[in-house]
Amino acid sequence: MALEFRHPASAARVRGSGRRAAAAVVFVLAAAFVQPVAASGVARPAPKSDATQASGSSADLDLSASKAQWIDKDTVAWDTSTTAAAGYRLVYAPDGGITVKDGALSSEGHWLRLERTRLTDAQKAKYPQLKDYPAFTVDPRDRDRVRAALTGQIIATQRLADGTLLAATGVQTQGVLDDLYAARAGKARLGAVFTHGTPTLSLWAPTARSVALDLDGTTVPLTRDAASGVWSVTGEKSWTGKPYRYVVKVWAPSVQKVVTNKVTDPYSVALTADSARSLIVDLDDPKLAPKDWQTQPKPKAVALNRAQIQELHIRDFSAEDTTVPAADRGKYTAFTDTASAGSKHLRALAKAGISYVHLLPAFDFATVPEKTADHATPGCDLSSYAADSDQQQACVTASAAKDAYNWGYDPLHYTVPEGSYSTDPDGTRRTVEFRRMVQSLNNSGLRVVMDVVYNHTAASGEDGNSVLDQIVPGYYQRLLADGSVANSTCCANTAPENAMMGKLVVDSVVTWAKEYKVDGFRFDLMGHHPKANILAVRKALDALTPAKDGVDGKKIILYGEGWNFGEVANDARFVQATQANMAGTGIATFSDRARDAVRGGSPFDSDPGVQGFASGLYTDPNGSAANGTAAEQKARLLHYQDLIKVGLTGNLSRYVFTDSDGKQVKGSEVDYGGAPAGYAAAPGDAVAYVDAHDNESLYDALAYKLPSATSSSDRARMQVLAEATAALSQGPALYQAGSDLLRSKSLDRNSFDSGDWFNAIHWDCADGNGFGRGLPPAADNESKWPYAKPLLGLTALQPGCAQIQAATSAYQDLLKIRSMEPVFGLATADAVQSVLSFPLSGKDEIPGVITMELGRLVIVFNATPGTQGQRITALAGTSYALHPVQAHGSDGTVRRSSYDPGSGTFTVPGRTVAVFRAN
Repeated sequence: MALEFRHPASAARVRGSGRRAAAAVVFVLAAAFVQPVAASGVARPAPKSDATQASGSSADLDLSASKAQWIDKDTVAWDTSTTAAAGYRLVYAPDGGITVKDGALSSEGHWLRLERTRLTDAQKAKYPQLKDYPAFTVDPRDRDRVRAALTGQIIATQRLADGTLLAATGVQTQGVLDDLYAARAGKARLGAVFTHGTPTLSLWAPTARSVALDLDGTTVPLTRDAASGVWSVTGEKSWTGKPYRYVVKVWAPSVQKVVTNKVTDPYSVALTADSARSLIVDLDDPKLAPKDWQTQPKPKAVALNRAQIQELHIRDFSAEDTTVPAADRGKYTAFTDTASAGSKHLRALAKAGISYVHLLPAFDFATVPEKTADHATPGCDLSSYAADSDQQQACVTASAAKDAYNWGYDPLHYTVPEGSYSTDPDGTRRTVEFRRMVQSLNNSGLRVVMDVVYNHTAASGEDGNSVLDQIVPGYYQRLLADGSVANSTCCANTAPENAMMGKLVVDSVVTWAKEYKVDGFRFDLMGHHPKANILAVRKALDALTPAKDGVDGKKIILYGEGWNFGEVANDARFVQATQANMAGTGIATFSDRARDAVRGGSPFDSDPGVQGFASGLYTDPNGSAANGTAAEQKARLLHYQDLIKVGLTGNLSRYVFTDSDGKQVKGSEVDYGGAPAGYAAAPGDAVAYVDAHDNESLYDALAYKLPSATSSSDRARMQVLAEATAALSQGPALYQAGSDLLRSKSLDRNSFDSGDWFNAIHWDCADGNGFGRGLPPAADNESKWPYAKPLLGLTALQPGCAQIQAATSAYQDLLKIRSMEPVFGLATADAVQSVLSFPLSGKDEIPGVITMELGRLVIVFNATPGTQGQRITALAGTSYALHPVQAHGSDGTVRRSSYDPGSGTFTVPGRTVAVFRAN
């Protein structure tokens, strides 16, 4: 999710949305007014004087909000007035029920006295968003009742000495829960853990009044450990395989009452169909392992700075591949059909140099019925409509809520394979089939990356798709200042800055690595995670060894989206895992700099015809007024070339080169919309890419941007040239699967729920590339229909086999060159600086042409329509020839490239990338 942008403007990728949870816990900072109290700290109701009744207001006395924050066992921060005459208390009620009526609380419940204090420097550093808040400390005489207070309704109140209620609000308790319980709970093994075949089930629920196990219809109580807040029960061997849920009695601020939730295990490793029940399963059970699973050989590990990655959605791979048996289409098992067209193509890519397949979310998600029999299908003949018709999208949309398709960025259970991709979702077959998929990809020469989405949940509060928030309400979700759930990620944000959410992330990743032999992880919206959390994942993986765990964790790669936005932006709550912050950690982030320069504009342009380096800006204008004058186009194109040069270095911040103005600049001094273009410390810090699952595919972007009269063959050439800017860069590169086959989604910019019709990959060129399947779904594309409709019926935009096969062959040649030339795997910034240069950069460089010298290689990217000569006088007398891979490849156009040693001139045809090698 969100791969194509730095903010979530179009991140509505899941059907519906989770309800915003109200504040997790309600605290009362009650004034220290004089009134009779019992020794137990139970206060009698204050007299409701006229002054008391008149003092309150809906703004001051809102118990559904939680504006106070209990950050440790002794300290509460509350952005409230600090009237000298006021006193403060936390009023709590184990069974809830306190309301506001006529400006007063309906009951004073129990209380904890508070005294004014100041946040320490350490507290401000831990909670920077609270640094200016007034602070209060729990009276030492009342601290023995802190744990008891946390299991019920809590309200923070401010009063005058005469009892007049000035303010009352609920309280967020994430901080105090971590302070009291995380040290012990963080070491606990949660979920179902087997010892000699006997399961122990453990659940962290420190605020629960009680927890029981609903074990296949039988109720079994759990025992609470006071120090950790973990409830557990040790069962019998006969429990293995049985379905279960937890029965949790807990105060739920979202509904302002004590509830009894029957909820699945957040540490589930197996589920019944549609996630109705967890299953007590031991993943080490030999019956769940495919043949030879324990000794499964891995393809040779490829370091992140050399990684070439294909991003692939499991359904897209086989849903319309008729060479796959019907029962396997859209399933994990399709990857085991080694004779299928898709499998053959993946093996060809692996042979050329692709090292990883990156699978879009494959954990249990909320939006697809898991049983094949329950899947809806479009109720019309989609192929009967015109290429520019609005009927296809209407028909697909009508069945989308219950069809088999979704990208899966709406997690329900983080550590269970998604059931809709299994031939039988009701049990453990999904575990076996996921492992078989990994095994088959490994046997094809490909390592496997999982796309993981720990930054949000499908829902929160008491919603049926909420798991975590029904167990410890208000803890696992990130709350805003008023206690509402943040949803800047498109859904209910999680809070991995809280210890036990951070632990869940680490534990889940380690499980996928150990139990499913996953070779890498791509973190969705990684910038919403603390940097410390992602580094903790790295540390935990590094500790895995083949002898102890069956995998070498140090060879597992990590990368993610380092976008900086939302309530956490600019390190507002913690040091984020953003692009700049992750530099030098060995964990990569996606770089949007070169991507935008290659494609042109941004994914949010109102006119999609804004051109870039690979789409004809200045050199092949499309007539769109959005591109500006010819002079403006030229200036923007030359700046784009500087951005691409920085990208080719691996997006290095310290790399020094001559920019298009003739100035010596560092990568960090090249402007990218007000931000530094170069941010990487080493070549493996930035992932290069020009398209991915988000926003228009590369082919569709070029369809909008290239002049409409551009031939199919020239469109294919520009596709390859665009991909070359990633393939021939330093550092890892990622490509959307099918992009080498000119994959189109019929101009759909957000196909998360657009079904197989718009999303399926067409491995057989005779089936086309997906272009012209109708206007894309209205929800995210209708504003672009006036631009899309004139294009969809154009013959030139519907490539044939000749163009598709030429594109993939040329792309595979680039992969082969990258794989066989060590100079593409430079490990340090200094090494890049010493061997990579742009000898023709400066005021006289040709718009639309970039020439790069890399060791014994010279690479010319000619994005112009015509042949270009690039004279490097310093190389005159040196013998160069077209790289053998291209010289003997299938692209006849690139074979026309030449080199004149007398003048040092490299001549390259239009719309071509040529690689020359010194003899």
